[in-house]
Amino acid sequence: MKKIFFAALATAFMLTSHSVCAAIDAAEAENFVKKNTKEGIEEIIDSNISQSEKDKRFEKLFNEALDLKFIGQFVLGRYWRQASPSQKNDFIEVYRQLNIKTWSKRFDEFKGKDFVFEGTSPSTSANQIFVNSKVPMDQGKPVEVVWRVKQNGNHFKVVDIIIENVSLAITARNEYTAFIKNSPTGIDGLIKDLKTKIK
Repeated sequence: MKKIFFAALATAFMLTSHSVCAAIDAAEAENFVKKNTKEGIEEIIDSNISQSEKDKRFEKLFNEALDLKFIGQFVLGRYWRQASPSQKNDFIEVYRQLNIKTWSKRFDEFKGKDFVFEGTSPSTSANQIFVNSKVPMDQGKPVEVVWRVKQNGNHFKVVDIIIENVSLAITARNEYTAFIKNSPTGIDGLIKDLKTKIK
């Protein structure tokens, strides 16, 4: 009886795994990241424009390419469920602004460089896949950049960027949840702190 149960369980697992994998269009996910990185490099990083204009273009690309609500919910962890609707909205907005400022400058290290894509890797999370890339540098070994992409119907969004094995989403989650835990003003304290960092 036990053998029959475990056999049925294994079959159900394989069918479920297959359906999850089948839901992801790996080629389109990779093309999505290629398009956005190409646009980011040619129209933003390599363009001879002011920092303010660069921020505007990066904001547009950032809003279109990333699923900010999904990421924001992840980085707040268990505190997302405790947050009020206004706190959630305020956090997502300040988190968006901070990342635009941070990444419009940080990606300057890829100026004049091209992303070399190396296919995809499966994810254990439903409707998600990893798109692998490297950026050859002038000195040292190439920088490994992995994009976690989530598919919803025919639409794709980036939900994490992993640079040299460091997940930006997990790093933010560890930092923010620790801040909230140790702050007497909790989530409001974090939002205020992030606003200060933006300024």
